[in-house]
Amino acid sequence: MDLSMLGEAMKSTVPWVKTAGIEFKDVASDRVVTVLPDNPANHNHVGGAHAAVAFGLAETASGAVVLASFSDQLARATPLVKRSEIDYKKVAMGDLTAEAVLGRPAEEIVAELDNGTRPEFPVHVTIRNAEDATTAEVTVTWTLRPNR
Repeated sequence: MDLSMLGEAMKSTVPWVKTAGIEFKDVASDRVVTVLPDNPANHNHVGGAHAAVAFGLAETASGAVVLASFSDQLARATPLVKRSEIDYKKVAMGDLTAEAVLGRPAEEIVAELDNGTRPEFPVHVTIRNAEDATTAEVTVTWTLRPNR
């Protein structure tokens, strides 16, 4: 997959990404940075981004890393979220940036798949506000389910 097209691919295959207005600022095989512009329609009762919106941004960034890292494996395995954990640090005000980083080397994960196991691996995401303060830390655990 051409990594420069990953954002457009995500917007066309996951309608919520386009609806939410998520932008893809930096895409590499092991790291993706996404931005969610501030939108009053997404605010909670204290004026910041609703927790579900912040989580959606983080999960989207994590999925983009998985696609960037494993697009060459999609014919034989389907990426799926196994579990997620989020630690909210402060109210998420203004534009939000989510930086997602693959938590294990891709080669190690593919080797597990090659050996017939269903690998699980973390993607670590940090959400920051416009002042670069961390508003949440997220770990999304993914698996590559072999296609049968």
